[in-house]
Amino acid sequence: MAARFAGLYGGGDVIRYFRLYLYFLQFSFSRAMEFRLDFFFRIVMDCMFYVVQLAFFFILYEHTRLLGGWNLDQIIIFTSAWLFLDAVNMTLFSNNMWWLPILINRGDLDYYLVRPVSTLFFVSFRDFAANSFVNLVIATGIVAWSLMRYPQSLGAGRVLLFCVMLAIGSFIFYVIQMAFLIPTFWLHSSSGLWELRFQVEKYAERPDQIYSRWLRRILLSVVPLAFLISVPTHALFSGLGWKGVLHTAVIVVGSFAFLIGFWRLGLRSYVSASS
Repeated sequence: MAARFAGLYGGGDVIRYFRLYLYFLQFSFSRAMEFRLDFFFRIVMDCMFYVVQLAFFFILYEHTRLLGGWNLDQIIIFTSAWLFLDAVNMTLFSNNMWWLPILINRGDLDYYLVRPVSTLFFVSFRDFAANSFVNLVIATGIVAWSLMRYPQSLGAGRVLLFCVMLAIGSFIFYVIQMAFLIPTFWLHSSSGLWELRFQVEKYAERPDQIYSRWLRRILLSVVPLAFLISVPTHALFSGLGWKGVLHTAVIVVGSFAFLIGFWRLGLRSYVSASS
């Protein structure tokens, strides 16, 4: 049965997918308002997480002037960007990632394979975390604050490039997470790989300059975790250059091709509940 629905796209255009996503948003906000205590608890919990992350570097820079070649003002922008990326992930993808192994193991993925839209789109975006959206707004404000407190003029062009690179980093973060979940089609359990993903993710939480040369190359090309935060922050301070643009394009195209190919491979191994 899976083979009959292995195609990634079920037809339609951008407008139809946009309208579908609006329905996702409407449903998610309505459901979040039914559990208001949980809604506000998550906001408070994430705000505490933001305070701890920023405080860590303020305390660290009481004992050093530079970390990976960056001063306190630069590392605050880096950390703020990480908080923003985490908020994007929690808002758009996290709930969907949690449900994907369950859908695969229960055979409930059947309900998504027969819909006339991309199965990958549906399982990736159907659940919008409305409670985390408030934290995304807060994280965006923290990024704006970190940019405004920077003592030198960054320029509108660099800030725009920074925002574009953060969007690319969010996409790559999504691809990396999917790479740890798709093996559920064969392993039927994602717990071990998901724990490994949390450990691997830690390499993105610190500036790439602190790592050895060979590890930096891996983080820039093989498992492109440096593109989550380090590369966008480098682009903000130093620009990107044509080599950087070309490298970014290769990483984005390669990541997308990998995601589509790996997803289709997983669908071929999917055991339907009606099989």
